[in-house]
Amino acid sequence: MVKLKIKKTTWNLKSLFEGDNDHQIKKRRKIVEKESYKFINKWEKRDDYLKSPKVLKQVLDEYEKWISRFGAMGDEEAYFYLRYYQEQNNSKLKASLGIVENLSKRISNDMQFFMLRIARIPQKKQPKFLNYKGLGNYKHLLEKIFNESQYLLSEKEEKILNLKSGPAYTNWVNMTEGFLSRETRKVLDEDGKRKEKSFSEILSLTSNRKKNIRDEAAKAVNEIFQKNGDIVEAEMNAIMADKQINDELRGFSRPDSSMHIYDDISNKIADNLVDAAIERLDISKRYYQLKAKLLKVKKLQYYERNVEYGKKTKKYTYQEAVGIVFDVFLKIDQDFADIFQKLIENGQIDVYPKKGKSGGGFCSHHLMSQETFILLNFTGELSDVFTLAHEVGHGINNEFMKRKGNALNFGGPLFMAEVSSKLMEAFLFEEILNEKNEELRLATMMMKLNDQISHVFSSATRNKFESEMHYSFREKGYLSKEEIGSLYKKYSIKYMGSSVEQTLGSENWWMHISHLRIFFYNYQYGAGILLAETLKSSFKKDPKFIEQIKKFLSAGSEKSPADIFQQLGINIKVKNFWNQGIDEIEELLIETEKLAKKMGKI
Repeated sequence: MVKLKIKKTTWNLKSLFEGDNDHQIKKRRKIVEKESYKFINKWEKRDDYLKSPKVLKQVLDEYEKWISRFGAMGDEEAYFYLRYYQEQNNSKLKASLGIVENLSKRISNDMQFFMLRIARIPQKKQPKFLNYKGLGNYKHLLEKIFNESQYLLSEKEEKILNLKSGPAYTNWVNMTEGFLSRETRKVLDEDGKRKEKSFSEILSLTSNRKKNIRDEAAKAVNEIFQKNGDIVEAEMNAIMADKQINDELRGFSRPDSSMHIYDDISNKIADNLVDAAIERLDISKRYYQLKAKLLKVKKLQYYERNVEYGKKTKKYTYQEAVGIVFDVFLKIDQDFADIFQKLIENGQIDVYPKKGKSGGGFCSHHLMSQETFILLNFTGELSDVFTLAHEVGHGINNEFMKRKGNALNFGGPLFMAEVSSKLMEAFLFEEILNEKNEELRLATMMMKLNDQISHVFSSATRNKFESEMHYSFREKGYLSKEEIGSLYKKYSIKYMGSSVEQTLGSENWWMHISHLRIFFYNYQYGAGILLAETLKSSFKKDPKFIEQIKKFLSAGSEKSPADIFQQLGINIKVKNFWNQGIDEIEELLIETEKLAKKMGKI
């Protein structure tokens, strides 16, 4: 195992700023404002770029350069965004973030005339721009703008929507995150002693191998949800109302349509994916039935469904996790390993949980000119090793997109983002599944299935839950936490089946799901797994396919997801494609059931 040098386990943000009160912040802010209004003042009163493809190329080149170097607030916004997620209850950081967000909105509002006016180029004149060779690098961007034009409002109305987004949405979500991250409880730890733990640490303990630890952790989680339930209820209703207003003003017929537009896919592609999974929920029910048998219980408690099966008690140090992931990447492609090494050695990963820090994990990239930063909450479980591979997968995707050098195509839709992360997880699983020890192999297969079940079938039912929640809200005008909890429980039962007990309090566990706040960020995980498995299978058949994978990782948003995958020989428009991926999950389940029977486990 290659041992990389881990110099820091918290972010080194010096590539952005030296510190929270860095005097350079105000100086950089003035530069961003100067460059932003240089563009605005030059083009706001002109309309020649709406008539001439040649002039439009000139202005798009200038806009691309501005996006690449500055964006709305450049390094300052990235810096305080990251610092906030390290210390969510730091009032000074909240104030700084609030200032930069307000400035960013002002610049964005003043800049948005540009895209809005391009969107209003008459349909009969659009082919002249789309077919102009000089605009080739921007062709799909223009296609998206023209497609979205039907949902855009006037410039003044768009400014109003931008300005209200803070108090109508962002502040509510930040409030809930802040309240939950501030919660601590004394709960049992691995050493049998009660210790003060943060909310994210307690959530992690609900999947602990020791029943007394997870039972006490689940009790603490339920207490936290019970305490904050009224707050979360108010928050969810407020942001659903805000979404309804936005959707009605824009003319979206479905609550999820805006996400599909953002994802650059049709409603039908998303529906085919979700429906394909919903029609095969027998697979997830069989999985939980198998897990209950392996764990020697009649039923799993709700919070036990993610408990790892197996007698492994090994905890991984962060150094060991880094070594495992690095070795896997090195076997696949040197570029992958090099990017990972840079992330580690440059201090671009914030590793351990702490009070006030955001839970879960993410990979952040604002501008093409900035470094990639990854947040983890590493506690030493095997699942944390996979989270590391997952988030670094996003990071590898970011670095490949940078190589294309077009900031307007940098960063793809959410539908594409999860493919790279799930692909890296799939490569890691493939390596671990080579284990010849049957006990370890069975445990690893169960872990792989748990991930697939959670992200394909759970995500599909969560998508249905979220859709019904929004429709119900729009019919009734307000939903109590009990009503939301009842819907959540209904869909939990649909994919878990009778082998999982819907434990008292489990109806409230929707309260901490951040993806419900992004709105319909659920089906993307199912797409990520099924597409990743397809790419991995193609690589296994022919290692030269890695070049096609690199093309996908570099693509960003230069084409629609359907067109990008079509170039790789994958048709995501047909429902049968998704069924093929689900068939692979069922095959793994059958293989796992056979191995468990062979070993006398069931």
